[in-house]
Amino acid sequence: MSSSDRLPTATPMRNHAAADAEKLAALKRTKAIATAMLALCVAIFAAAKSLEYHWPLLGFVAAFAEAAAIGGIADWYAVVALFKRPLGLPIPHTAIIPENQNRIADNLGRFIEVNFLAETPVRKKLNEVDFASLVADWLSDPQRAAGLSRFVAQLVPQTLSAIEQSGLRGFITSRMLEQVEKVPVAPLAAELLSAFTDDRRHQKLFDEFTKVVGKFLNDEDALAVMRDKIRDELPSLFNLFRADAYLLKKIVASAGSLLEEVRKDPEHPMRAEFDRFVVKFIDRLRNSRDYAKRAEKMKRDLLSRPEVRELAQDMWESMRSFLEHDARAEKSMIREHLAGMFVEVGRHLATDPQVRADMNQGFVVALSSFVESQKSGVSKFIADQVKGWDFGQLTRLIEINVGRDLQYIRFNGMIIGGLAGLLLYIAELFFTAN
Repeated sequence: MSSSDRLPTATPMRNHAAADAEKLAALKRTKAIATAMLALCVAIFAAAKSLEYHWPLLGFVAAFAEAAAIGGIADWYAVVALFKRPLGLPIPHTAIIPENQNRIADNLGRFIEVNFLAETPVRKKLNEVDFASLVADWLSDPQRAAGLSRFVAQLVPQTLSAIEQSGLRGFITSRMLEQVEKVPVAPLAAELLSAFTDDRRHQKLFDEFTKVVGKFLNDEDALAVMRDKIRDELPSLFNLFRADAYLLKKIVASAGSLLEEVRKDPEHPMRAEFDRFVVKFIDRLRNSRDYAKRAEKMKRDLLSRPEVRELAQDMWESMRSFLEHDARAEKSMIREHLAGMFVEVGRHLATDPQVRADMNQGFVVALSSFVESQKSGVSKFIADQVKGWDFGQLTRLIEINVGRDLQYIRFNGMIIGGLAGLLLYIAELFFTAN
């Protein structure tokens, strides 16, 4: 790997190290200044105290410097005691953070669980997020929708294998057959036929029947069979004069003429007779117990045949073969339709405020319930992570990042302490003078 390839990773690390070095140098300077200020306060106190006899006003300076030194030392002790033992001495209640690492970890975990992962603030925060718009924008992008469709298509073979291995296919087949067996066939067939006979659509079936009969009458083999039947029924004398051919010709001509009339006349009496037959048959299917029993027996006989289950097996294998082949194809219909469906869902979601509102509410309920069920685990996870920290490294990290601010506490302590000492000295002079 070339050095240029390492630059994207190495450069941020070097920048981070440089920033830490700069912060550490600033911290050392601030510590040195604070220590020098403390030493200066001690020196000023000693000098002012030694010369106070000759110049009484130096008593004010000595009081200020004395209290400032005490305040600086106290704040130095307080800052150091947070992270380690001052001067390495085993003083009680020092090195507070390292000594209480486990307790701090547990309390921090509980604090986050109670104050940040409570149901009310979690729901309030989740309600501020428009999840549906995010989903709509994501799905509306054709490239993203195509990527999602490819991902879904890749799962097709695994999904089908999982269905087979789990026995779900057999369960579904059995349940489907059970449900079909519960459906009364006769009334269902009656309703289907009633829908089919609306606007006399069944007459198209009658027209097809007349066409079939017409073709039969023009078939030479069929006519030969009919002629043989007529010859067998006629006396021998009639056969001598070829009456069978004459009768067959008359029968075919009459039947053909009749069929032609029926096809041309929408109101032909034969059509009306066919209407009455269909209506009567539908009524029997709907109301006749005998027809219902026959239909149920036919249904049970059909469902009990092994060919039905074999048909279901063949349908499953065919569907699986098609899905697996299409999922691997370069131009997959499944991926194409899925991508189009995802884009359409995204666009519809973007324009339907009610669906978006319902979807957002669903996200809020689902995510808040998830957080509620997992927040104790989050609390324990945080506590375990804090317990596993290297507090020596953590102390160094805190000192580098906030050490300067902590050192300013020493400056403030010297100033506040000096002012407090000066006020107390003035008060002492006032009371002794009186």
